[in-house]
Amino acid sequence: MTSTSVYNALQQALPETNILVDEPLKHYTHTRTGGIADYLVLPSTYEQASAVVSIAHQEQIPLTLLGNGSNLIVRDGGIRGIVLHFSHLTAIEADGTRVTAQTGAPIIGVSRRALDEKLTGMEFACGIPGSVGGALVMNAGAYGGEISYVLDYAKLLTREGTLITLTNEELELAYRSSIISKEQLIVLEASFKLETGDYEAIKAKMDELTYLRESKQPLEYPSCGSVFKRPPNHFAGKLIQDSGLQQTRVGDAEVSEKHAGFIVNRGNATATDYVSLIKHIQDTVRNKFNVDLHTEVKIIGED
Repeated sequence: MTSTSVYNALQQALPETNILVDEPLKHYTHTRTGGIADYLVLPSTYEQASAVVSIAHQEQIPLTLLGNGSNLIVRDGGIRGIVLHFSHLTAIEADGTRVTAQTGAPIIGVSRRALDEKLTGMEFACGIPGSVGGALVMNAGAYGGEISYVLDYAKLLTREGTLITLTNEELELAYRSSIISKEQLIVLEASFKLETGDYEAIKAKMDELTYLRESKQPLEYPSCGSVFKRPPNHFAGKLIQDSGLQQTRVGDAEVSEKHAGFIVNRGNATATDYVSLIKHIQDTVRNKFNVDLHTEVKIIGED
């Protein structure tokens, strides 16, 4: 569903090399699955991003954010309209005890920059595979830390293309949620307020958390990370394991033998394989334990 008027408008807003038509999204997701995007647009500046958002609003066509595709399944039918990808907005700057990063920067990169500056508070993020923008949307967390503990403010775009700044409190960060997704805001930049620490102590903590992640998670295969949210009074991975579902496969999508909370791509899995296996897991756990598993991974696009 491409149109000359939309393409021409995009060409006015940013270089032609930053506009990809009918682009396969499997090249941009950690599962290595997903259909095509009508337009994959890669802004290099906040002004370009704002212009693209305005075009989508004015032309009344769908606008989807891709992030770095780490906690995402794009269905095999792909995505209509414009898909925004922030792989050109990845700068990370430090000033005193503050680290400020653009939306497309890896949150792991922010953690490493904090280490370089001898700043403590971001150690928990040293193994989180997502982008800064995605981490804010989900209030990402691990090993006792989360974004809400260290975020000062964020710069965002409204769906009309207006630039706004919201504080930590205004973002309403909660367990795997924020006002960002509720209001359909678009993260451009995040500023983290940290504390001065000891380099060796910070590095030791990051090394420990990296070891824990690498020893417990199936990083040798493509995956979308942790598939399900933690249900009250339970652990999703334990429920799946106790249901005897490890190594269960649909096509080439498989419940990881190493960590039951992960679904890995063992070869040529499709998004349909992933979605079918997720439903099978949910049905099995519900029937066996009367517990509903809700997805942490975001599933978007058309069948």
